[in-house]
Amino acid sequence: MAENRKSRRSFIKKTAIGATTLMAGGVLPQFSAHSYARIIGANEKIRASVMGVNSRGNALATNFAQQENCDVIHLCDVDSRAISKCLTDLKGRQSVEAKSFTDFRKSLESADVDVLVIAAPDHWHAPATLLALQAGKNVYVEKPCSHNPKEGEILIEAAKKYGKVIQMGNQRRSWPNVIEGINVVKNGEIGRVYFGKGWYTNNRASIGIGKPMAVPNWLDWELWQGPAPRKNLKDNLIHYNWHWHWHWGTGEALNNGTHMIDLLRWGMDVDFPTKVSSNGGRYRYKDDWETPDTQLINLEFGKDLTMTWEGRSCNGKPIEGSSVGVVFYGEEGSILIPSGNNYTVFDLKGNVVKEVKDTKEIDPRNATNPAEHLDALHIQNMFSAIQNGTSLNADIDSGHKSTLLVQLGNIAQRVGSSLDTNPKNGHIINNPDAQKLWSRTYEQGWEMKL
Repeated sequence: MAENRKSRRSFIKKTAIGATTLMAGGVLPQFSAHSYARIIGANEKIRASVMGVNSRGNALATNFAQQENCDVIHLCDVDSRAISKCLTDLKGRQSVEAKSFTDFRKSLESADVDVLVIAAPDHWHAPATLLALQAGKNVYVEKPCSHNPKEGEILIEAAKKYGKVIQMGNQRRSWPNVIEGINVVKNGEIGRVYFGKGWYTNNRASIGIGKPMAVPNWLDWELWQGPAPRKNLKDNLIHYNWHWHWHWGTGEALNNGTHMIDLLRWGMDVDFPTKVSSNGGRYRYKDDWETPDTQLINLEFGKDLTMTWEGRSCNGKPIEGSSVGVVFYGEEGSILIPSGNNYTVFDLKGNVVKEVKDTKEIDPRNATNPAEHLDALHIQNMFSAIQNGTSLNADIDSGHKSTLLVQLGNIAQRVGSSLDTNPKNGHIINNPDAQKLWSRTYEQGWEMKL
């Protein structure tokens, strides 16, 4: 524990000193001023390091690797088994053999890395992003961009300070038919939109009651916890069930609700709400699951616009024929954007006016890799931003705003009351209990500092 704290402090110190003394040797000892300031040419391959290569991270690693203008040169994971599997899965996807690291900070010390791809647990997303920016790297971070609202605000400031690209994994912002459907909303084809509804449904099993266990030899449990205050390992936590513990995860609302709330916020062209409420709880099973398995989040934006998100983790009955999706309701009709790269326009009587479908189907309940061919478009958008200055489809400003909406829903759920919020920045008004959840307590030495 002491060694990890010392290592992080040393990393930050060297980075801070190096940022102002490039001619004296760069950000980290092995950096030269030339290598730190390396400019990626438009025709040069981007070199990626992937942090967290179990499940979703494995899918991202293989997707990045098969892009013709990218090589995945580093794989980082605290689980040695995940690294071995991912190394095998990369074979045939690229000619370069990736190096492996237990500690992703060692990867960040390499001048060869251009992008850190983050698919570690939620409590790592913002701290790892900040460390990568401080090491001069661009970042692709899976949703949510942060574990709590304060972290998102820090990342917005960090992006400005360090001048690097941050793309959040709101992949639907790069799906062609979804973009077209959102433009239908924005162009007023269903009139003034005043209500939006999003949802996610699944049939997740109980996680049971965990028992304390010895840390296995394939796991660095100390580094897995990283910025989170220390707890003992239980046998029902790793590698997915951390999602349902507030200490590390953010529940179904941020796990899947972020995507749908992002679409609603995008189409309705809103930023911060005026009032937030949430109802629900852990209803289906009696186990270690802390976050809601059934949840309704309501977000008001002034007096004439509202949106809602419905999450059902343990009853997978679809809504509008889809396990995941959004509907925009306007004065002259509605638009459905379901699970895939599709949309349908309806008139006020529910008749289909227009239907646009992608020939390739996706599985939205596939937690690992539901839409590889479409996600590649999101990856390429980031590459173009790095090499050509193209605008990002899901930059950290938009990513934070969408993440914040569902974070506010979770905060309202946890304190058991609705929240009044400042429409200029989303901050909670006159609710001390809720304001305590705006940030978190960190393990000593792991605090996020610009």
